[in-house]
Amino acid sequence: MSEVSYPGRYWHKLEDGRIQCDLCPRDCKLHEGQRGACFVRKMEGGRMILTTYGRSSGFCVDPIEKKPLSHFYPGTSVLSFGTAGCNLACKFCQNWDISKSREVDRLNDEASPEDIARAAEQYGCKSVAFTYNDPVIFAEYAMDVADACHARGIQAVAVTAGYMHDTARRDFYARMDAANVDLKAFTDEFYYKVTGAHLAPVLETLKYLKHEAKTWFEITTLLIPGYNDSDAELARMCEWIMQHLGPDVPLHFSAFHPDYKMLDVPPTPAATLKHARRIALNTGLRYVYTGNVHDREGDTTFCHACRAPLIVRDWYEILEYRLTPQGRCPACDTSLAGRFETEAGHFGRQRIPVVLHRA
Repeated sequence: MSEVSYPGRYWHKLEDGRIQCDLCPRDCKLHEGQRGACFVRKMEGGRMILTTYGRSSGFCVDPIEKKPLSHFYPGTSVLSFGTAGCNLACKFCQNWDISKSREVDRLNDEASPEDIARAAEQYGCKSVAFTYNDPVIFAEYAMDVADACHARGIQAVAVTAGYMHDTARRDFYARMDAANVDLKAFTDEFYYKVTGAHLAPVLETLKYLKHEAKTWFEITTLLIPGYNDSDAELARMCEWIMQHLGPDVPLHFSAFHPDYKMLDVPPTPAATLKHARRIALNTGLRYVYTGNVHDREGDTTFCHACRAPLIVRDWYEILEYRLTPQGRCPACDTSLAGRFETEAGHFGRQRIPVVLHRA
C-alpha cells in the first residue's frame, strides 16, 4: 500500500526554497522529497504533506486506566490506535517498533475519521485514544478523528509527550477532551541525551493545559533506575507541579522495563515507585498513582481530605466506586477532581483487538 499525500498544516516557506515545519520545536527545514525527524511529515511539490493520514498500525479496545487516566470516566473502554514515527528519540521507547518505524507499508489498517468514530460507537467505547506513537506528528488526522467522534458523542484522548509549538498546541487541544502527558524527567540534560528533545516545551504544554485549555489532563513519569529517579529530582518535579499546576493534577509513576536501546538498565523496583509516590504526596499532590506494577494502594483513588478510598482498583479493574452522583466523597462531601459519571464503567482488564470495516 503506497503512502498518502495529505496536505499538512503548520509550515512556512524559506527564502532558499526549503520549507520549515512549525509543528514542534525541532523546526525541521526540508528540501524537496526530504522528511522531518518524525519521518511522517515531508516536503512534496513545494509544500508540507502528512504521509500517514488515514493509516494506522492497528486498533484495540482498552480500559481507559491503561492510558493511564484515573480521573476520566473510570472503568470505561477506549478505542486506541496510532500510526508510525515520532518527534522524540527516546532510547527507552517501549513502543519502538511503531514509533521508530521507517516503513510506511507496515500501516495496514486504512481508516477515515468517520470509520474510527463509527467503530468506537459500535464497540461501546466512551472515547478514542491517539496513542502507541505521539499524536502530535499526525495532528491533522487526530483532530479530524476527534471532530468525527464528537459528532457521535465520543470523547477524544491524546497520549503524548507534549512536544509542540503554541499555534499547533492550541488547535490540537481545542479538540481533545483528555490527555496524558509524559513528563519524562525533570532535567534538560536527560531530555537532550536520552530523548533528543528539551524539557521547556513540555512544561509550556503542561502550563497551557492547566491555565488555558479545557482538556482534562494527567501526567506520567516513567522512572528509570539511575536516570531520573533521585529524591532530589523527584522533589523538584513535584514542587514545580504544585507551584505551576496545583495539587489536583493526577501524577502516575510508571515502572520501566528494559527495551530498545536501554536493554542494560534493570527494571524499576516496585519499592522505587512507592517511594516516589510518598515524595509526591508529601509535597502536597493529592492524587498519585503507581503503574506497571501490582500495587492496590497505588491504583486506588483516595479522598484528599479524609483519605477515604473512593475508587478501589486492582490493575485496571474497578472493585469499588464510592462517589456520590455529584462526584464527591460520601464521607466528607469533598469534591474529586476529574470527569466522572454516576456509576463506573465495567470494562475491566480486557484488551480487544479490532479490525475496522470501512464504510
